[in-house]
Amino acid sequence: MYVPPAFREDRPQAIHALIEAHPLALLVSTGEDGPTANPVPMLLDPSADVLRCHLARANGQIGELRAAQAAGREVLAVFQGPQAYISPGWYASKAEHGRVVPTWNYLIVQVRGVPRVIDDADWLRGQVGALTDRHEAGLADPWSVGDAPDGFVAAQLRGIVGLELPLTRVTGKWKASQNRPAADRAGVIAGLEAAGDAMAARIPAPEQSQ
Repeated sequence: MYVPPAFREDRPQAIHALIEAHPLALLVSTGEDGPTANPVPMLLDPSADVLRCHLARANGQIGELRAAQAAGREVLAVFQGPQAYISPGWYASKAEHGRVVPTWNYLIVQVRGVPRVIDDADWLRGQVGALTDRHEAGLADPWSVGDAPDGFVAAQLRGIVGLELPLTRVTGKWKASQNRPAADRAGVIAGLEAAGDAMAARIPAPEQSQ
C-alpha cells in the first residue's frame, strides 16, 4: 500500500483500536486463478499479536489458505475505517488562490502474515464463543453460544474452519487532511458535519489519535 510519510500510522494502540472498531476484514489470498477476497469478521488478540476468525468449510479460499500455510506465504487482511469524499469547496484556500482539487479521506489498516488453518472443534467453539460475546456485549438481552442446543452447535461447528493470522507486517494509513493548512482542515470538519457525516468529521490525523 502506498503510504506517504504524513499519513503513516505505526502506533499499536491506534492500529488495534481501528481493528476492534471495524472488525470486518477483507481477507485476500492468491491461487491459480488469481486473487480471492472474502469479507470475514475477525477478533484481535493483542496479547498474542494475532487475528482469529472462521470461514465456511465450503469456501474455496480455504484451499488457498492451506497452500499459503504450507508454503510459508503471507496473506492479507484489510480493515477499512471511517472514510469520506472531501470537496475542495470546503477549503479556505479555495477562496485564496483556487488551486485545490477533491480528495478522499480514510483510515485503513493492512495486516500480512502466514495463515494457520485450524480444524480443532474445541478451538472453533472457543473462537465462536469469544466472537459472539464480543459483539453481543452491551445488548439488552445478549445471546451466547450456550443458549443453542449442544447438538445444533456441534453440527454448525462441523461446517466451519478456523484461521489464525499473525500480525507479522502491519501498515496503517490515516489520510485525514493533515497535509493541508489548519484553516483547510477546519473547513473539512465543518463540511463533513454539515453533510451529516459526524464519524468522518472526527477522523484524526496520526499525531492526534490516541
